[in-house]
Amino acid sequence: MGTYWIIALVGALILLFTQLPFDFFWQELTKNTAVNPLKILILFFSMTFLSVYLDEVGLFKYLAGLSALKAKGSALKLFVITYFLTALLTVVTSNDVVILTFTPFICTFCKNTDTDPVPFLVGEFAAANTWSMALVIGNPTNVYLATYAGFGFLEYFKIMALPTVSAGIIEFALILLIFYKKLNRPFSSSVNIEKPKDKLYLIMGLVALSSCLVTLVISDYIKVQTWLVSVCFAAALLVATLISKIFKKGEPIIIPSAKRLPWQLIPFVLSMFTIVICMQYKGFSDKLGAFLGDKYPIWTYGASSFLAANVINNIPMSILFGSLPVSLSALPYKQAIFASIIGSNVGAFLTPIGALAGIMFTSLTQKYNVDYSFKTFIKYGLIGIPTIAVALGVLSLILK
Repeated sequence: MGTYWIIALVGALILLFTQLPFDFFWQELTKNTAVNPLKILILFFSMTFLSVYLDEVGLFKYLAGLSALKAKGSALKLFVITYFLTALLTVVTSNDVVILTFTPFICTFCKNTDTDPVPFLVGEFAAANTWSMALVIGNPTNVYLATYAGFGFLEYFKIMALPTVSAGIIEFALILLIFYKKLNRPFSSSVNIEKPKDKLYLIMGLVALSSCLVTLVISDYIKVQTWLVSVCFAAALLVATLISKIFKKGEPIIIPSAKRLPWQLIPFVLSMFTIVICMQYKGFSDKLGAFLGDKYPIWTYGASSFLAANVINNIPMSILFGSLPVSLSALPYKQAIFASIIGSNVGAFLTPIGALAGIMFTSLTQKYNVDYSFKTFIKYGLIGIPTIAVALGVLSLILK
């Protein structure tokens, strides 16, 4: 799981030394625009740090344990609670962080209660990769595509809120229908609830995250770039935590939080950015954009991005698709970008290759000895087809 970026890096270096003039590459990399990949990485890592910090404090584990307690022995209730808790946390944090936290909980809890973990894992993964569409910060692909197109935080939410809710409802109904018999049975076990480790750190983390989200909402009005908002709150939390360590004892929370950040994304994103720049330089992007056309951009870009994510992963797909509709007029361009955002999120359903979340998810299920094969992933991943159809259909009603 940790070496996926090496192939992309080698490919990027080969292109940089053989096909792409370095001065052209450097000019694109250092452009003073919102789509600068360095700014995008700063935004993503800052928000991820805020989420991981709260997870290290123990907030997510506490909420997961509380969910099991509230279910009162009903697998169906636990499924419903787990699904919507995953959805809520994904909206305000990040799908990757939620999957890293909830997957081990589900695997361990189901093993201890002799409960089939598959319905819960399908629900968790689907929720995390559908409700992540709601806000720009839910997925790095959202960050890239929305920033590339110049869509602000609030503008993005206004357009994506209804497609996200609609897709979430149909997806939840389908999963519930598929697994209803398995879920309609009780489980019996004492639930061990782990309370957050440190109340001060918990309060600090919650204040930083909530304040950051509020500021991001109004960032369009105060004319502050989103990456600057996120890095300021992440830095403030870092400084506040370091200061608090002077007056209190205990394990430092900064180090484990920093260790859990997905550092491999830096060479991966920069490598894929290099490859896409080369494709643009050679004219491939223009040809592919012309092939997709401008007649039905919501459906052509939505379907092709959904499939492309499962061939090259949703991050490089998003970097590529951001450059494809540049020749389109205003409305078709907007439709193409938002359709690609939907494809980049729901595309994670179909195969583990579709997103880094899928790679992490399958790695965790193997670690906890849960039988969740590639075939099983695709079998239940087909839920993504009606899910993306509903999301694109609602988007077509909004952007017309």
